[in-house]
Amino acid sequence: MSIYDLKPKFQNLLRPIAVKLATRGVTANQVTLLACVISVVLGIVLSMLAWVHWLFILIPIWLFVRMALNAIDGMLAREFNQKSRLGGYLNEVTDVVSDAALYLPFALVTPFDPLLIGLIIWLAALTEFCGVLGQVQGQTRRYDGPLGKSDRAFLFSLLGLVYVFVPQLPDWLYWFAWAVILLLVLTCVKRVRGGLAEEPTLKAAETFQKQTALDIPTDVQQGEDNAR
Repeated sequence: MSIYDLKPKFQNLLRPIAVKLATRGVTANQVTLLACVISVVLGIVLSMLAWVHWLFILIPIWLFVRMALNAIDGMLAREFNQKSRLGGYLNEVTDVVSDAALYLPFALVTPFDPLLIGLIIWLAALTEFCGVLGQVQGQTRRYDGPLGKSDRAFLFSLLGLVYVFVPQLPDWLYWFAWAVILLLVLTCVKRVRGGLAEEPTLKAAETFQKQTALDIPTDVQQGEDNAR
């Protein structure tokens, strides 16, 4: 069970806002870029002021707003004929960039350290990469948990909220962070296995065949052609 499973109900609540934005000419890509820019700016500010613990209340507030914006840009794209290839790139790239920016301030908060948070950021990006590969090798974009994007947003929101009221975080959270790393690895594995369990679409199969052909040395290919 992942928080992502609650997305349809969340979208229904936000649909009136999406309709109003669409009537005013706001595009899905504009919403996506705005969310990314604010995330990066907030991440930089909190990294510079990591010792000001009460500022971390902005983490749960913004992550909730960003989740809403992500749902809205998806509705604008699907329901108002705004889907585009650029939008597909922006949707994936900005999510990874935003997550990295918002997790980064915790690298400067005790008991965490840059290596630990850096590893979480890297594995979080890897989970999204494994999810996207589901479309390449199978049929669907994989969103399997246990630590998908929505679950990580909840986790870091809770961590930011705790830091607001407990400026000196307990040492055991260091080991909890290692548990998060293990869950991220598990998420990657589940997304790969989920993608492999799907039957590839015709387009994915043709792409895979072309890639495989490109990996075969030219002289081998010529030999096979002559044999035919």
